Amino acid sequence: MTTSEAPVPVADGPVGHPPLPAGWLSRYPWATFVLPLAVYMLAGTLEPSPPPAADAAVVAAESDEGIAADPLKDVVDMEEVAPDAAVDAESRWPHLPYSAYPWVYTAKLVLTLLAMAAVWPGYRAFRAPVNWPLALGVGLVGAALWIVLSELQLERKIGPWAALLDMLGLSGSRAGFNPLAQITDNPAWAYGFLAIRLIGLALIVPVIEEFFLRGFMMRFVMHANWPEVPFGSINATAAVVGTAFPMLYHPEQLAALVWFSLVTWLMVRTKNIWDCIVAHGVTNATLGAYVIATDSWHLM
Repeated sequence: MTTSEAPVPVADGPVGHPPLPAGWLSRYPWATFVLPLAVYMLAGTLEPSPPPAADAAVVAAESDEGIAADPLKDVVDMEEVAPDAAVDAESRWPHLPYSAYPWVYTAKLVLTLLAMAAVWPGYRAFRAPVNWPLALGVGLVGAALWIVLSELQLERKIGPWAALLDMLGLSGSRAGFNPLAQITDNPAWAYGFLAIRLIGLALIVPVIEEFFLRGFMMRFVMHANWPEVPFGSINATAAVVGTAFPMLYHPEQLAALVWFSLVTWLMVRTKNIWDCIVAHGVTNATLGAYVIATDSWHLM
């Protein structure tokens, strides 16, 4: 907090942060807000990256012709067309094929759900009725803005943080995995994973991201005794962090700037974290529906 900013209100007693349940959650208050997202991000570092553009074209062509993809042939073709891309793909860790993405993502979601279950009493401490009209409205408007701004392709990852974010798995690059096209030999698993992907997108990510960003990070930068900062309080530093941080790991940076600013307004307006979670879930569910309807898998 700079000297020019107004003092941050710190609550005395139950007016501020809801009391966490006795036990380890009260001894480590950060765990409720940080642990699930940390598990999600760390497990996400194991996700295989999509093939480079030249390799993807080969795989897509073979899929259209009904020919089983030959990994060795793909590497040879990729080296001939884009040798630099081939070296980059070979150097990625771990060496998992793109086809393993559904299994790795599913495992990541299971681990995240276990972490959420461990801190669930902490989530329940935030009890407040959802302002459904406002949360739904913000979610739908936010979805429209995200889609329009993303499709304009004005958002690009920039800055000196690119290499570090790639190493940590926070680069924001989209997997773009279309199970209906990639898992043609097992339709049941293709639709099953599509359902798993939508559950992660619309139900899991909104909870863990909002609790981390607005429940922890935005309050952490406001006061050393952050657990006692009332939820919904804000200063200039928190407002910047609440928008700038998610812009780092979303490739759709202009959309992230607008969307996270909109939800910050909702947070200040209602001072209810569940309103932010509902709005986030509505946006993600709408985005998922748009991706499926328009075959815009580059957005997911």
